Amino acid sequence: MALMDITVIPLDKGAAGLSTSVAQLQDILRESGLDYRLNDLGTTVSGNASELFAMAERLHGHLFTTGTQRVYTVIKIDDRRDKEVSIGDKTASVERKMERS
Repeated sequence: MALMDITVIPLDKGAAGLSTSVAQLQDILRESGLDYRLNDLGTTVSGNASELFAMAERLHGHLFTTGTQRVYTVIKIDDRRDKEVSIGDKTASVERKMERS
């Protein structure tokens, strides 16, 4: 199981907010059935690596279908093959360690 952190930004929207574009991308993720969580700087998605790469391409390409002419996408993928991971595991691990100190 892998985790992907993705941020997709339309660069030609000027000073207008990005929430409409973000909402459209969240709709695509909801319809995909993949586990995901929106955060203040992007979205974390869980799945196997091939699903995540395909979803990144789909999210990136979607903005072009809305008239956007330039899209900037940042992707980070953590692909673990030694154990199952899910969204929130890393944060929970750090919080447990903080409680012990």
